[in-house]
Amino acid sequence: QVQLVESGGGVVQPGGPLRLSCTAAGFTFGDYDLAWFRQAPGNEREFVATVRRSGGRAYYTDSVKDRFSISRDRAAGALYLQMNSLKPEDTAVYYCAGGRPILSSIRTIRGYSFWGLGTQVTVSS
Repeated sequence: QVQLVESGGGVVQPGGPLRLSCTAAGFTFGDYDLAWFRQAPGNEREFVATVRRSGGRAYYTDSVKDRFSISRDRAAGALYLQMNSLKPEDTAVYYCAGGRPILSSIRTIRGYSFWGLGTQVTVSS
């Protein structure tokens, strides 16, 4: 059974760091692109970052570029999102996702086949 479980969310002050983790089970970890999406209240789920299954190249949405870093540990079967210089507008539920999207779909929800249940990140003073 495919399973993705996020952890590491919480409340952090503006400007602070937070590291999210996603553990994966039930599929061959290295065969899939892995991504982070987020959804703020009243908003649609949006792409944050992805790391490709082949070559390991990472892609980011513009609003987090230079602040967030995505990485994967194949041996551990884990995906990470290091978030620095957090802003109140980063407040959202963050979801881990896996799939085999073509390049033109790596930033789309439909590009990913399975999802975790999410972890809440709140940036507030």
